Amino acid sequence: MPRPQRQPFPPRKGGPAASRPARKGDEKGLGWDPVAAWYDKLVGESGSDYHQHVILPAAMRWLAPKAGESVLDVCCGQGVLAAPLLAAGVARFTGVDASPRLLDAAKSRHRNESRALWIQADACKPGAWADGTYDAAACLMAVHDVEDIAGLFANIRSALKVGGRAVIILMHPCFRIPRKSHWGWDADQKIQFRRLDSYGTPAAIPITTHPGKGTGEETIFHHRPLADLLNALAGNGLTLAACEELYSHRRSQGSGPYSKAEHRAAEEFPLFLAIKATRAE
Repeated sequence: MPRPQRQPFPPRKGGPAASRPARKGDEKGLGWDPVAAWYDKLVGESGSDYHQHVILPAAMRWLAPKAGESVLDVCCGQGVLAAPLLAAGVARFTGVDASPRLLDAAKSRHRNESRALWIQADACKPGAWADGTYDAAACLMAVHDVEDIAGLFANIRSALKVGGRAVIILMHPCFRIPRKSHWGWDADQKIQFRRLDSYGTPAAIPITTHPGKGTGEETIFHHRPLADLLNALAGNGLTLAACEELYSHRRSQGSGPYSKAEHRAAEEFPLFLAIKATRAE
């Protein structure tokens, strides 16, 4: 399947802020509720830059929704996937998320849409919403949010009809590990390279949501090696059907060796991984 068309890099404002890990020490099970305002501002109604140009186009390609289908969005946040799915003609859209505040944002944006239903629930725990009635399910940028991926994948499987499809998009576990992966510059070879400090060990990595502001708000990114992710998928009733590595659409607008190296690095190191799976009988 062809990669999406890539666009120039906008002015740099820091690294990609596309991950949405779970809150550290969240005893109440409300997911991203404590940082909902920050995340809603980041993603908004249409998604961040990466949502709009990479994540959502890939999700729609792999979901391939058909008119009249029922589609579930697990860990839906403020419902950024709802609009494209509803525009594609799905008969029923259900968004599930642990955060009441993010769901309030979703409900507000889709208040006049009778086909959309929003459910506040922990996506990793058994719930009545995982009822085997959905043709397709999506989970975008949330696998690294949760500690219990076995519970998450089991619920996605339970929510689908037999033969139903699931599309899962996450930060690429081999190249995008917060605090463990970095860009470097080789002056002799004039190449930009990717450095990994660790990969094979699962890790819960603290992320500060407002660097430099001293708010104390922190999230957790759950890194897992690729084999752990795929084994958890298969071990909970989902069969791998296909995958796609998603690359940045951004390109430097400068010139010279640094710009050339940045172009090449963007073409060689994917940001995200898209997985399509089906529910086995």
